Amino acid sequence: MERVRTRFAPSPTGKMHVGNLRTALYAYLIAKHDGGDFLLRVEDTDQERFVEGALDIIYRTLEKTGLIHDEGPDKDGGCGPYVQSERNARGIYLQYAKELVDKGEAYYCFCDKDRLDSLKTEVAGKEIVVYDKHCLHLSKEEVEEKLKAGVPYVIRQNNPTEGTTTFSDEIYGDITVENSELDDMILIKSDGYPTYNFANVVDDHLMGITHVVRGNEYLSSSPKYTRLYHAFGWKEPVYVHCPLITDEQHKKLSKRCGHSSFEDLISQGFVTEAVVNYVALLGWCPEENREIFSLEELVKAFDYRHMSKSPAVFDIQKLKWMNGEYIKAMDPDSFYAMAEPYLREAIHKPLDLKKIAQMVQTRIEVFPDIAGLVDFFEALPEYETSMYVHKKMKTTEESSLAVLKEILPVLEAQEHFTNDALYGVLKNYAKEKGCKNGYVLWPVRTAVSGKQMTPAGATEIMEIIGKEETVSRIQKGIEKLSAC
Repeated sequence: MERVRTRFAPSPTGKMHVGNLRTALYAYLIAKHDGGDFLLRVEDTDQERFVEGALDIIYRTLEKTGLIHDEGPDKDGGCGPYVQSERNARGIYLQYAKELVDKGEAYYCFCDKDRLDSLKTEVAGKEIVVYDKHCLHLSKEEVEEKLKAGVPYVIRQNNPTEGTTTFSDEIYGDITVENSELDDMILIKSDGYPTYNFANVVDDHLMGITHVVRGNEYLSSSPKYTRLYHAFGWKEPVYVHCPLITDEQHKKLSKRCGHSSFEDLISQGFVTEAVVNYVALLGWCPEENREIFSLEELVKAFDYRHMSKSPAVFDIQKLKWMNGEYIKAMDPDSFYAMAEPYLREAIHKPLDLKKIAQMVQTRIEVFPDIAGLVDFFEALPEYETSMYVHKKMKTTEESSLAVLKEILPVLEAQEHFTNDALYGVLKNYAKEKGCKNGYVLWPVRTAVSGKQMTPAGATEIMEIIGKEETVSRIQKGIEKLSAC
């Protein structure tokens, strides 16, 4: 069997969009599922959109996500260069474009801007240029004369105006279009660079790519690719067009969206493994009924034939849930390493951050959640005395005041300020008073935290903040309740 070879061919134009990451992931999984090769090719033919540092983002993202390429600009596997501007400098694309000209499958076009503007027409509210094959009818001598005179030109594909073209996609099946709908797309631009569409076909063939993975926005261009393959006499690769990714309002996921790129998600406190796992499910359904996959498990389970045609909704809440599951499964040291910066941002006092980290690990979905859970350790927030009232615990403001007043001297006399010792003290107090533990623990926890919800119980909090701070906060609680 032919060795599977896929490629990820990004343009260095900025952040790694979620859609680009999914394309890279699917291309990687298809190759690795069958023990094949995954290539990285940089498509920088659109020099106007080139963004400095974008190439570093591509490398960094692939490395961080574990999508390690077998060949690329930094790993020559014999098909280099793997950067299109470098390939263009070697004249590769012009050579193949001229071959098509010689075959009558392409032609030189010398039309200037004014003439092209005169061909503009409106389609679905959008102004486009439908070329009329004007320069196709130039004689060979006329073409040579213009070339010698240095008249600017492009090279266009010569598509038929009659009949149909059919191509096959693994997800969408056979698709047939009328040739009259195919515009004569530009292959070589006036600046000498190839268009994305042309360079793509040439490079995929020369690099032995067997499976082409891309977004379904390229479905409309695929008949033109098919005609190029046929014109060259080359075998077409297997096409795998991925479904559209939309936001929760079912609109195309915009680059302006706050979570549209990998970098955005990581900066918002998501775990890389969770992002990769979630992105894999944007358009693909595993055979088994599960959602949590490591990258290695995805390689084994991934079958592109189970991809969907329907748009995939990027549900940030679902990703948060999945991220929370990954956080819960982390070993304590790994979690603390990632949580520490968030803890230090919220807590400046010399407290035991590792213990606090253990308290919050199972309670957060993304790391920025930490601040709202632990800020009370740094300083007691302002709170309403109504928080002391709890129907289930049968506490009132009056009963809470009585408990705090009676427990304060006990805590002031307490030498061992550990969780176990403190719990024993409060439990014994409740037993002596003939009440349930919660009747005592609720007002104490409220006084020492000032929060309705906390990541730990009263005595765990007291151990962390220490005796002096505990006594001070209970005194403030008494003052608040006494003023009612």
